[in-house]
Parts: sequence; structure tokens; C-alpha cells
Amino acid sequence: MATQIAESRELKERVVEINRVAKVVKGGRRFSFTALVVVGDEVDRVGVGYGKAREVPLAITKAVDDAKKNLFTVPKHGTTITHQSLGRFDAARVLLRPASEGTGVIAGGGVRAVLELAGIRDILAKSLGTTNPINMAKATVVALQQLRRPEEVARARGKTVAEILPVPKAERESDAAEAVAAATAAQADAPAEPEPAAEAGPEVEPALEDES
Repeated sequence: MATQIAESRELKERVVEINRVAKVVKGGRRFSFTALVVVGDEVDRVGVGYGKAREVPLAITKAVDDAKKNLFTVPKHGTTITHQSLGRFDAARVLLRPASEGTGVIAGGGVRAVLELAGIRDILAKSLGTTNPINMAKATVVALQQLRRPEEVARARGKTVAEILPVPKAERESDAAEAVAAATAAQADAPAEPEPAAEAGPEVEPALEDES
């Protein structure tokens, strides 16, 4: 049922780049156009496509068809991703980090288009390699495909979700404070130990007065 609802959502398209390329033949140059397009429902599904044709509209149509064939679902935690991920594609490296609510999408170019159409609203992204938009977009896709949900990791390890997720800092501090308070209370309730009696030293005979 959930799969049918996801497939029924309207897909939105965003053209990231259009480039003119040339092929040298005997009679001269033959120009054509390439298009990089991102398709997504702005909820949790996204795909990247690449098309090439003699006309721009036809190139975009081919790219959209290619993107729809490569749709995948992105694991999310609220408005951000579940954990940090580094995606590599050729010379491109894209680092994605979760962000708190209200941060926004800190990214640019094709990376921003992929993240926004994937339904991610708060995230930190950094390009560590080439600035080629095609490779950056595909590296972002690789980083998103590497994401895993806590339920999947817990099922694979045979543990519960609570054992997999890290304990929040506030909870750790409260537990530590409770432990200190309990130890202090136990120490206060414990009966006071009697002080050990002072050990008697060796008896010293009084010195005899000199009769002379």
C-alpha cells in the first residue's frame, strides 16, 4: 500500500545544466545538447538522469525518462538524513551531514537540487573534489543510497533500535547526575564508623633527680 502511495505522488523536474557539445565530422561540426535533470516527489523519492539530443527539449525529455528509471527512496529522520555519509563518483566527493531543524539546505548546484527534490529540508553538504555538476550530482546519489535506517541496522545485528541508537547527551548528563546524587545519599545514610582509639605509646620512666 505504501509503495502504491509513493508511486502515485506527482514527480517534479528540475534542470541542473544544459551543455552544448560538438562532434567533428568530415563535413564540419555537428552540434548537439546534453541535459542533466533531477526528478523527485519532494518527500522521499529522487532520481538523476542524463540525456543527449540535437535539440534542447528532446534532450530534457530523454534525461527525465532516464531519471524516472533510476528513482530510489531516501531514508530520513524527520527533516534531515539519518547519519553522515560520504559519496564518491569518479573525481567527485560529496559529504552529507545531518543538521538540526531550521538549518536549511546548505548546498549548491546539482547537490542542492537532488537534496531538495528528495524531501530533505535540513542538511549540511560539502564538495571535497571536482566541481563537475554531473559527477557531483551522481556522488550525492551515491551518498544518499548509502544511508540506512536504524531499524535495518538493528535487524541485521539482531539487536533492538534502542541498543543501536546513541544515547543523547542530555540523557547521559541526567543519568550521571542521578548516579552522583544516589551515591551521595547512600554515603549520608551509612552509619558513621567509630574512630579508632589512639595507640598507647611506650611508657617512659620519669628521670631521677640528681641528688648531688
